[in-house]
Amino acid sequence: MEFTLEDISEAEVARRRDLYAPLADTVRDLIDAVIRTEVGDDAIDDARRRIAAVVDDLRAEQIDGPYGVRYTREYTGMPWGNAVIGLRNAIAPPIRTERVPEGVRASFTLGAAYEGPGGHVHGGVCAMILDHVLGEGASSDDVPCYTGTITMRYLRPTPLGELTAASWITEREGRKKIVRGTLSDAAGVTVEADGIFIVPKSWDGPMPRKSRD
Repeated sequence: MEFTLEDISEAEVARRRDLYAPLADTVRDLIDAVIRTEVGDDAIDDARRRIAAVVDDLRAEQIDGPYGVRYTREYTGMPWGNAVIGLRNAIAPPIRTERVPEGVRASFTLGAAYEGPGGHVHGGVCAMILDHVLGEGASSDDVPCYTGTITMRYLRPTPLGELTAASWITEREGRKKIVRGTLSDAAGVTVEADGIFIVPKSWDGPMPRKSRD
């Protein structure tokens, strides 16, 4: 994995966040509107032309390739192109995780852009979100690690709307961590996941302690 250092201040990070987050939010609204609009043909054609003009404006100056994983000298992470949490990625939900005593947790809303079966979240989207949330939960002890395997169990369809994802470490031994995660709606868990995460051999800090929580 390649990391890019951006030698910018925290104030500049905040300025960029305040600039790009509303743009991505507006494009998310656009995606939702395109899916659900019922306006006439002329309005659709006019909208397409106006959107194409905006795309041309934004492409007048852009980077080559993907956004990448960026950090400042203060170790502020800027994974803003990420498919799950990307602040500048309008197809990311996006998910905002927070650390809690047992691991990590995130509450979010999935709308029409994430539909699979009618009225429900696509199973692949559920897996993508849990993949990310398990990864953050695996690192919640501040020992970095990489995904080994993840197993999903779909208990019932996940409805579109307000959802919660959570993950926590259940076992640590040597370079291995076992992590459990769930995706839930208001009625309870819809998807369960278990993952094995491995601490890289290059890590020279403290190792996970052997335990079962």
